Amino acid sequence: MACIFFRDRLYLAKVLSTDREKEGTGTMQRPFDVKGIRFGEGRPVICVPVVEKEEGAVIRKIRALTEQNVQMIEWRADCFSRMEEPERVREILNEIKPFVRDTVMLFTIRTKQQGGMTDTDEKNILYLNEIAAKSGSVDLIDLEFFEATRPEREIRRFQRMGVRVIASHHDFRATPDERILQMLMDQMKQGGADIAKLAVMPNTADDVLRVLKLTNDTKQKYPGLPVVTMSMGGLGVISRVAGEFFGSCITFGADGEVSAPGQMQKDVLEGVLDALHRSLYP
Repeated sequence: MACIFFRDRLYLAKVLSTDREKEGTGTMQRPFDVKGIRFGEGRPVICVPVVEKEEGAVIRKIRALTEQNVQMIEWRADCFSRMEEPERVREILNEIKPFVRDTVMLFTIRTKQQGGMTDTDEKNILYLNEIAAKSGSVDLIDLEFFEATRPEREIRRFQRMGVRVIASHHDFRATPDERILQMLMDQMKQGGADIAKLAVMPNTADDVLRVLKLTNDTKQKYPGLPVVTMSMGGLGVISRVAGEFFGSCITFGADGEVSAPGQMQKDVLEGVLDALHRSLYP
C-alpha cells in the first residue's frame, strides 16, 4: 500500500499486483446504456435517493418515483432499519421488481466511514450486494472502493452477475489536493469499474474549482470512463448542475429528504439542467 497524508487523514493507494492491474486496466470502459438511459455522454442523469427506514415506506417511495417516471433511483439500503437481515432486503428487492422494469436502479450501502448510516462489516456488505446483483431488480451496484479489501476482484464478480459497478469514494470533511484527487480517480479506473464516483466536501471556492478541474481532466485522460463528481454542501452546489459542461454523468436530486448535503430537490434540479442544456444547444 502506498500512503499519502492529507491534513489529518491518511490516504492509502491500493497498489494492484501486475496480473490484477492488467485485468483492471484491460477492461474497456466506455459510455453505456441502461434501459435506454445513456451514461457517460450528454446531459447528466438525475438519480433520486430513497432513504426511508421502514420496509413499507421504502417500497411505497420507489413505486411512487417510478410512477413519476424518474430516470434513476438509488436505494440507500444503509438507511433501512433492518438492513442487516438479508431476507428483508431480498423481500424488498422482489417487491419492487415489477415497478422498476423501466427505471434504472442503483443499490447502495454507504458506511459510516464514508458518510453513511451503517458500520456493518465488509463480509455482510458484499453478501447484500450479491443479493442485489442477483435479484433482477438492480442495474448498478455502488462499491466503496477504498473500503473494500480487494475491490477489483469484487467489481469483476458483480459484473459477471450482470450488473454495472460504480466505484465510489466520499470525503465529508475536506477536499484533498489535486494529486490525491487524481490518484483516487486513477485507482478506481484501474480497478475496472463501469463508473468512477468521487464526492468531497469543500471549505473554500477553490476546493470547488479543483473538483470541476479534476472532472474535466479525468474526461480528457480517460475519455471512455464515465465519471461522477460532486462538491458537497451549499458551497459546492454548482458542481451538481455543471456535469454536462465538465463531464459528470450522474447528479443526485432529492424527493423530500436529502441523502447528502447540498442536494437540490429533483424538480428544481430538472429545471436547472433543462435551462443549461438549452443554453448549450440553442
